Amino acid sequence: MGTQSEDLSTTDRRATDRFPIENVVRYKLLEVKHVAQTGQGRTQNISSGGVLFTTEAQLPLGQRVELAMDWPVQLNEHCGLKLMALGKIVRSSADAAAINIEKYDFRTRAAVSAGAASTSSA
Repeated sequence: MGTQSEDLSTTDRRATDRFPIENVVRYKLLEVKHVAQTGQGRTQNISSGGVLFTTEAQLPLGQRVELAMDWPVQLNEHCGLKLMALGKIVRSSADAAAINIEKYDFRTRAAVSAGAASTSSA
């Protein structure tokens, strides 16, 4: 598997609009029966077909990956969402990667209760 050393932030190959959403993303490199590697980065932009994000190390082209990130918009203005995306790495450099989204799902995030979020003194 080779790598591409081009500047991933300026090369535009997508046919769909990109949205400059910058958010923490967690990723898992998937093997047939196990998770090969995990890491964290930040999304740089998102489109309906893919995600460009920073990485902790160079990721191998063609590798299947699962991404998880908190979505910046709430469901019904009250419920937090998490975007889960599954795809393959189509571009990679030492500190960034782009995936082609094959499947995605929005999941609700657990709400933090008011009692757990604050402490009271008696």
